[in-house]
This record gives sequence, structure tokens and C-alpha cells, in this order.
Amino acid sequence: MIRTNQSLISYIRTLDNKGTYGIGASIFEPKTTIFRQNHRYGKVYVIKRGIAKCYITDENGREFIQEFLGEGMEFGELEVFSDKSTICSVASINEVEAFCFTHSLYKQLLEEDSTFNKLIMKGLADKIRYKAPRHSYQHSYPIEDNVLRLQKLFPQLTEILPKKDIANYIGVTTRSLNRALKELRQKNDGN
Repeated sequence: MIRTNQSLISYIRTLDNKGTYGIGASIFEPKTTIFRQNHRYGKVYVIKRGIAKCYITDENGREFIQEFLGEGMEFGELEVFSDKSTICSVASINEVEAFCFTHSLYKQLLEEDSTFNKLIMKGLADKIRYKAPRHSYQHSYPIEDNVLRLQKLFPQLTEILPKKDIANYIGVTTRSLNRALKELRQKNDGN
């Protein structure tokens, strides 16, 4: 549920410790919009610590959360490859500290550092591989099954993430999520 990429963050820490490239750093307070969809930014971020949500807002103002990003996850990289505006917004859930790359530095590393390039390509492939089964599962099973699956993957689910974000992640209203959580509690109390 909260995606991480330990291989990438470990490698970037090694690069940063060498001091060769001048990798930047940024800290974002909780609930800060870092990227706004349909805008253009000149940076790529890789999360050192904290959790951010990557989401799309539809024409009615409703959010659909694509994924929760944790340590080692990057955002802003698609814009380097496509040279277009962002597809999604990204906002911090809690305080987020991130490595920061200008597009030119990011491109330079992709061209000159084969290890960095391979880690980025693997990260992109993992993002694609992750989304299709998740969306399929969410549309094929009832809300209760989705909640149980998320609780199994991430036991602290409702302690760390706001219910509104959980609901937006599984594509339901907060009211429907609350109803499902109540029904699951009643079933568990009955056993």
C-alpha cells in the first residue's frame, strides 16, 4: 500500500555521500501540495522519509489516489521523459524529506550512471506492474474485502492515513468506508 524502493534510496544516499553531483534536499510540512496536476515542474524528488500521496482530481473535485509513496519512491520523473505537465498532484501526508534533482542532473545521471539508470527503469516498471492488479482487485471485490486486504498489508492503516485518503485510494466515499469498517468491527466482535 505504501510503496517503497530501498534499492534506489540506498544508491542515492551513496551518490549523495560522495558529493560529486550536488544532489539537493527538500523538506515539506504535512499536507503540503508539492506538485499540482497539469502544471510543469523542473525537479524530480526521491523520498528519504515520510509519506506522500499521488492523486488525480477529477472535474468534480474528487480525488483518486494512485498510490502512497514512501521511502525511495520518486515523483516528477515522468515529466523528464515526456517533457509535459504533471499528470498527478503529490501532497505530503506527514513531514516528507526528499532528495531533489533538477531535470538536467537527473538526465545526466541517466546517461552517465548505468546503475542509476537501471534502478530508475526498474522503478518505473514496478509502478506499472503494481497498478493494474490493484485496480482490478478494487473493482472486482466488495469494499470490505478491499479494506481487509489493505489492513493485512498495512496493519496501522487507519492510524497513519486519514479515512478520506483510504476511501479515495479504494475508490469509494468516506461514508461507504466508514460503513464497511463498522460492519467489519461488528463481525469481529461477534467471533
